Amino acid sequence: MKDFQSLLVIAAISAFVPLIVGLFRIKVAEVVLLLGAGVLFGPQLLGFITVDDSIALLSELGLGMLFFLAGLELEAIAVRGESGRLAAIGWFTSIVLAGIIAVILQNLGVIRDGLGVAIALTSTALGTLLPMLRDRNELGTRFGRFFMGAGAWGEFGPIIAISVLLGTKSSFAALISLAGFAVLAAFIAWLPSRFAGDRVREVLERGNHSSSQTALRFTMLLLIALLALAGRFGLDVVLGAFIAGIIVRRFSPPNAESQLQVKVEAIAFGFLIPLFFVVSGANLDVKSIVENPGRLVLFFVMLLVVRGLPQVLIYRKALPDSRQRWRFSLLVATGLPIIVAVTSLEVTEGVMEPRNAAALVGAGALTVLFFPLIGQRLVRDEPTLEPIQDRAENTA
Repeated sequence: MKDFQSLLVIAAISAFVPLIVGLFRIKVAEVVLLLGAGVLFGPQLLGFITVDDSIALLSELGLGMLFFLAGLELEAIAVRGESGRLAAIGWFTSIVLAGIIAVILQNLGVIRDGLGVAIALTSTALGTLLPMLRDRNELGTRFGRFFMGAGAWGEFGPIIAISVLLGTKSSFAALISLAGFAVLAAFIAWLPSRFAGDRVREVLERGNHSSSQTALRFTMLLLIALLALAGRFGLDVVLGAFIAGIIVRRFSPPNAESQLQVKVEAIAFGFLIPLFFVVSGANLDVKSIVENPGRLVLFFVMLLVVRGLPQVLIYRKALPDSRQRWRFSLLVATGLPIIVAVTSLEVTEGVMEPRNAAALVGAGALTVLFFPLIGQRLVRDEPTLEPIQDRAENTA
């Protein structure tokens, strides 16, 4: 009964937050309000939400859905050519800067787990920001393509780093596990091309318009299978979710892809993803933030310095308009889901102090709250970006 009481509160928060945002025209990302509501109704304040094993499992599935949609949205061209090259340079620059700063802070005794903090600082909330760019019709623009590339590196890079460096295995064993997972994922990706004949496609297409919903069921099977597979290999489950999204994007026909994406988004954004953010807020160590807010401010500034500022220089030719480049840099520095994933893993294994985890998550929430809003104000007087011409990307 307690499970359903907590689930009822979470469902009510998920339903009322967008209604409140729309009615009062609040210019704040919904995820920030979901986190805040999780804090308010969580065990540290009002106590209406209890995070037990069943709620935690649904939350983990919501995290998986967030990264599945990021993989589903990812265009291959965004990680190739000019956008892919600049994105790679940007992420590796960030990881070097983060490593240097983390070592300094660890030597000063400010943090205990420099590696986990460094990885968290290199993240980008691609899955969180994509709906915002899609609503503004910017995904098909040059700006959108560059952001897709930077965001993909800002999610996939930390995911690989988490899997290899933060697991319980040695780095060599983790690399072997990663290679094994890659082989099996490639085999799973190969299966549709081998067995998806005309009759199978006909059944899947017919199922889109009936109670069978065959394509959606197989999509959920693929997602859960790769989540389980990643966990079996000792890797972070978000890696499996991200790869599952890429596989579905790769093998879905354009018309089927759009139909399927609408249905998956309905499940994800309608229930699982808001549940993940509410539960993340409920798990936040608010007391430590109140006792030492300077730590949160420090991480907030570090996210901007490590992930945002390098992009201003790296993309100076690709995005010559300074206001668009600063907006781009602020969006790239916006991070939350990866930060939640890293801190959850580290705290569970007893490596990261809860107060540092809370400060990092709080800093990530502040980036979601402020960076997109500031970026939008920088370009509010500029005309809408024109759709990209494919030949522009081929000049790389």
